Amino acid sequence: MWLWVLLPIGLAVFGTVGIWTVFAISVTNGSVNLTEGIPYISQCGTYIPQSCLFSQVCNICSVLGLWIVVIRFQQVRDFGNHGKANIVSIVLGFISSVGISVTGNFQQSVLMKVHLLGAFLAFFLGLAYFWVQLFLTYRAGPSQDRGWVGPARATCCILCTILVIVMSVLRNTGYRSGAAASEWALVMLFFCLFGLFAAEFRHIDGCHLTVQKQALGNVCTPASTEINVQVANEIS
Repeated sequence: MWLWVLLPIGLAVFGTVGIWTVFAISVTNGSVNLTEGIPYISQCGTYIPQSCLFSQVCNICSVLGLWIVVIRFQQVRDFGNHGKANIVSIVLGFISSVGISVTGNFQQSVLMKVHLLGAFLAFFLGLAYFWVQLFLTYRAGPSQDRGWVGPARATCCILCTILVIVMSVLRNTGYRSGAAASEWALVMLFFCLFGLFAAEFRHIDGCHLTVQKQALGNVCTPASTEINVQVANEIS
């Protein structure tokens, strides 16, 4: 099941190419003026036609992110870690992934408050999710990749935390270009953090879907369908 490796890598590559394409289009058609400073990502995706692309990029990244969050949750659980940290991780992962979609579909020029809410969920809760994943990196089953994945994830989390603080301070003090540059760097690091899951996903041995239909006696009700998804992991 090495193809699972392509999921986090695909998210990282697609998201990076997508937002930089939005940036290129906005600069080309004059929606943003670089002589006035570095624009925010959301500012690039505010106007037509790039706003449509920006929404699609965010929606697809949101779906891929949710998929990764679920698989990683199941993988950690199969390693024998049933602690609260793993449950917290899937909750944070779900909410932050939904925040990505909210950010892309509610442009700042239309509904600023909703857009900022989505950005808060995506950035702050997303950062919290990756910190929990750093904790789980050393709590889950041992892996030959943990020796470099742990330090790499820790470095990215520390840099993201610094960038979130810098971005917030610069935005509130009126240094828009600096805050925008911090935002671009932050998003790139987020994609790197998602890409690091490829190291863990390559140890997934298999996944199978079992559908069982059970009759409910003589009661004239539709048959129930039980779906059990099991992800078996093998540490190489």
